[in-house]
Amino acid sequence: MRVLDVNFFTSNAAIAVYISIFALLIVVIAFTTLLDIKKKSNFRKQNKLENAEKEKSGKKTRFPELTEFDHNHKTFEEEPTDEGLTLKSLCEGFRNYAAKELKLYYSIADIRKFIASFAVSKIMILQGMSGTGKTSIAVAFGKYINNHSAVVPVQPMWKERSDLLGYYNEFTGKFNETVILEKLYEANFSNKMFVIVLDELNIARVEYYFSEFLSLLELPETSVRQLVVAAAGASGDPKKMSHGKIDLPTNVWFLGTANNDDSTFAISDKVYDRAMVMNLNNRAEPFSVNEETKTIHISCDYFFKMVEEAKANIKLSDEGRKKIHDLDSYLVEKFHVTFGNRIMMQIDKYVPAFVACGGSEIEALDDIISKKILRKLESQNPVYVRNNSEELIARLDEIFGQDAMENCIDYIRKISNNG
Repeated sequence: MRVLDVNFFTSNAAIAVYISIFALLIVVIAFTTLLDIKKKSNFRKQNKLENAEKEKSGKKTRFPELTEFDHNHKTFEEEPTDEGLTLKSLCEGFRNYAAKELKLYYSIADIRKFIASFAVSKIMILQGMSGTGKTSIAVAFGKYINNHSAVVPVQPMWKERSDLLGYYNEFTGKFNETVILEKLYEANFSNKMFVIVLDELNIARVEYYFSEFLSLLELPETSVRQLVVAAAGASGDPKKMSHGKIDLPTNVWFLGTANNDDSTFAISDKVYDRAMVMNLNNRAEPFSVNEETKTIHISCDYFFKMVEEAKANIKLSDEGRKKIHDLDSYLVEKFHVTFGNRIMMQIDKYVPAFVACGGSEIEALDDIISKKILRKLESQNPVYVRNNSEELIARLDEIFGQDAMENCIDYIRKISNNG
């Protein structure tokens, strides 16, 4: 075998090879370095842009939480609705879910009242004895529809809108954003159903701190329902805020729990007339659920589609309307109380929704008349009401049928005994 000449490694040819290899290494290193520099440069630019956006949306705004929400939610979020959902299946599914998953038990009648009330008003008052599940039913519903309810404990010193929405802090230069403000703002980015619970709403005067909401919810044009959050607009305000105002979204319901005792204020007629009322005085007996239960997805648009279909297919019967008229005539003559168009409109919405939920017309009338019409007897002379209570019960039996108006009769006897 031929032995390689050792002098080759020091020859001009070898030196040329060395130089070529070295040059190639320099090119590779230079190319790799340039790529790394470019990568780092792009990263710094992206990071700079993100920091600038955060700076713009966070540190230079009066509303850091809302503008941070803007930063994380660029587009409107469509909520899909599960196929085959009806008002009846919504009631039955919610009742079974609450029982099996949360160990909360409600009668099917109470669940129907709860769901049907959503079709009538954006405000619901859940009243009754402590421990009967007033707050729990609202929280459970939020879990069931995959959009947790916001529970806000009302404070005794609340008097005005700022107690709900927050106020500008001159010292920090920031707005003290409340849970309610954040939830209302979030609702403007989605068509989900949102529930805000005002826990113990009558520990302060509802008609004071909730006054603006009561007025806005009365406006027929939903597009002009705007909440004044700040006196005027400012640079860096959230994108859904204009001139210090945000829209009061149509996909938000306010549910207030109320305890009627010496520690609370009486709820005024102004609030009662605008709200749906649900009495929870007894917890239902536990029951077993053998079928599978799961949460659902439902958009606000789909819920109101079901409500509109119920109104189109189910209407208060002529017989039912006549019975209401006969009762009204008797109450005017005997007790000098009557009710206005608002309550009649609520009845026309409530009856179809309640029937679509699986109930009957007479059950719906019994419920809403006891809460909306007979409640006005509380403003009358208690002795006079007590002395004429049995005659009123007899008149109810005559108009609606023997013992058909169970809730109304219980209510009359209750206010008669209290009087």
